[in-house]
Amino acid sequence: MAKRNEKPRSQPGRPLPVRVEAFLGRLAVQKGYSDATVAAYGRDLDQFDLFLRTRGAGLDDPAAVTRAHVQSFLADLHRRGVKKSSMGRKLSALRTFFHFMAEQGVVAESPLEGLANPRQEKRTPRALNVDQAKALLETPREDDAVTRRDLALAELLYGSGLRISEALDLDVRDVARGAQEVRVLGKGGKERIAPLTHAAREALDRWLAARGELATGESDALFIGVRGGRLQRRQAARIVAELCKRAGLPEAISPHGLRHSFATHLLEAGADMRSVQELLGHARLTTTQRYTHLNLAHLVAVYDKAHPGSGNPKK
Repeated sequence: MAKRNEKPRSQPGRPLPVRVEAFLGRLAVQKGYSDATVAAYGRDLDQFDLFLRTRGAGLDDPAAVTRAHVQSFLADLHRRGVKKSSMGRKLSALRTFFHFMAEQGVVAESPLEGLANPRQEKRTPRALNVDQAKALLETPREDDAVTRRDLALAELLYGSGLRISEALDLDVRDVARGAQEVRVLGKGGKERIAPLTHAAREALDRWLAARGELATGESDALFIGVRGGRLQRRQAARIVAELCKRAGLPEAISPHGLRHSFATHLLEAGADMRSVQELLGHARLTTTQRYTHLNLAHLVAVYDKAHPGSGNPKK
């Protein structure tokens, strides 16, 4: 048995408890969860199982897991400086797992019943301004296959507001030449239509014309790496960071930051909240409302600059 002061960590290749494997399979097959979400739930449950084993328990016997186990797990995460957002995600994985166990009659009641998520820190979504976004997409660079791929990816993230997982899950057949929209599979297996801007369409056509230089014939993925396999999230993050660097931006932004920028700029241009919600594929309007404070900041800046009552004298 591991010592009580050891830090439980996910161990790649370690067999998961049979009930956890069954649960993950249900998420993928019956619930339509994305591969990335299923993998994240698997890591979180594996970490909790490792923690339980330092307490003489485990997810191979869910009925023996108590509320005190969960609270101790949260306390351990807090001591190790895990962000509250990450703690909330882990609790979500545990709730979903034990709800499944209750449905199967394995447990009488979830040990998380009535247990609230840690209060989340209020964070401002990072976004580029319009000039920065333009610089990132239009800075002159080499015209080779890799560059065309990188720009096509950035155009989809910013021009169509796709999640990075949605963009990387696309296959070549999903973006027929000349099409003005793309069908994507979002969170929870929900399908939506995302419009393609003229710039995105041009960038995609240019990339498709050069894709054969990297393709090995073994992958149908739209975005592939230099070895021909489907592009991965970490590679995409490095691509966006490099585009930011080449554009001379003071700080790099994540692929999701381009999606934030898409939403922010739409609101600043006067788009209504419901339309932006549909474009982003948000299930709840409250999720989209995170961007309203950015739009408000833009309006306040305009007010301070131009309104006679702002206290700033006209020049």
